[in-house]
Amino acid sequence: MAFREAIFHPAALAAIKAFPKTARQELGETLLKIQWGATIGMPLSRPMPDVASGVSELRIRDRSGIYRAFYLVRSSTAAVIVFHAFQKKTQKTPRREMELGKRRLREVLQ
Repeated sequence: MAFREAIFHPAALAAIKAFPKTARQELGETLLKIQWGATIGMPLSRPMPDVASGVSELRIRDRSGIYRAFYLVRSSTAAVIVFHAFQKKTQKTPRREMELGKRRLREVLQ
C-alpha cells in the first residue's frame, strides 16, 4: 500500500499541538497507520456521516480527558485530511463542533 500524505487544516494542527503529550502521541501513531493504509475501527475510529460522507473521527482518551480529530481519507488524492480537532467535554459530540468541522473540511478541499 502506498503511503498517503497527511494534510492538516491550520486550526486542527494548532488544536492537536495543544493536546497533552500522550494524546498527541496516540493520535500521531494512529494517523501514521491510516497513512500506511490501515483501516481503523472502533473504539479508535468511528464514521461521522453527519459531518460529511467518508468522514471519521479519531477517538483518543487519556488521564486528562477525551480528544477527537475529524479526518477524511481521499483515495483520489492519496491523502489523509485532518480538518478539525477538539477536546470533548460532553457525551454527545456538540453540534457546534460538527458544524465547525463541516466548514473546515470545505476550506481544506477548496
